[in-house]
Amino acid sequence: MSSETLMPDSVLIGLDWGTSNRRAYRFGADGGILEKRADAGGILAVPANGWADSLAGLVGDWLTAAPDAPVLLSGMVGSRQGWAEAPYLACPAGPAALAGALWPVPMPDGRRLAIVPGLTCVDVDGVPDVMRGEETEILGSFDPSQAEAMVVLPGTHSKWVAMHGGLVTGFATFLTGELYAAVRGHTILGRLMPAADAAGTGDEIGDPVAFALGVQRALDGEGRLLHRLFSVRTEGLFDHLASASLPDYLAGLLIGAEVSEACKSGPVRAGTAVTVVAGTALRARYAAALELVGLCPRIAAPDGAARGLWRIAAAAGFTGTPGTGPVPCRG
Repeated sequence: MSSETLMPDSVLIGLDWGTSNRRAYRFGADGGILEKRADAGGILAVPANGWADSLAGLVGDWLTAAPDAPVLLSGMVGSRQGWAEAPYLACPAGPAALAGALWPVPMPDGRRLAIVPGLTCVDVDGVPDVMRGEETEILGSFDPSQAEAMVVLPGTHSKWVAMHGGLVTGFATFLTGELYAAVRGHTILGRLMPAADAAGTGDEIGDPVAFALGVQRALDGEGRLLHRLFSVRTEGLFDHLASASLPDYLAGLLIGAEVSEACKSGPVRAGTAVTVVAGTALRARYAAALELVGLCPRIAAPDGAARGLWRIAAAAGFTGTPGTGPVPCRG
């Protein structure tokens, strides 16, 4: 049987294409996900001038089966190291603004393909910040009925995002995940920890007590993170914490410092609901840390990137959705 016979009609093909991995979605006319795929074909794995071939390698049968379906890409594929650089869009921004700033990529077969731009903002001290890819996941993860919302995306570079009226109004990036990996793997603090680090890899916190201790010490020792970090070593040297608990303690210190700083620098108040957009490896840790500071974590439903792609595509007239006239790509 041909792929056209096997597959329900697709009106949109979307990819969240990051540095190391990518996720692809095939959408029906109602915005439902007909099929999804993922692989390790991030932008670092694509050879020079191999973008179209790489795309076909993941979803070539989808493209063949739906020759008129447009393709919408988000993530690092739109960076300077990606397929084409889509200039950052300044906040505030929502689906309509992103739709109006889509960056078109010419395709030999004339198929409509475009890249979602990243976002930029400036903090109160005049320091610029950027995101690329997270904006799509944010727009698909928050509750549109909320007038105001806070969203946190934990990871290598965690993002805390303020939403108002369905728009991203500002955000702040924290180097938490990358700092954890660097401290854990490349400093003396990691020497007392197990060789196989189980912290941050599963659904549950390995040692909740050690993690909570780290969070609380970060909160109590605000502004003293560099000093507190050395306690990872001393707590192990004096057998206050077992070797296997030290990774959770370190994670607690860093996540606690992140949450504390985010609460001080952004519109986050006690009792505020914060939507956590994360995989199983981090959602338990961030939920626990948020509860310790009196915030109310909400776990986002999966496939936020897919919903965000659909909302932006609908605003751009890519999907044929009634009431969403076409918005020309910027080019």
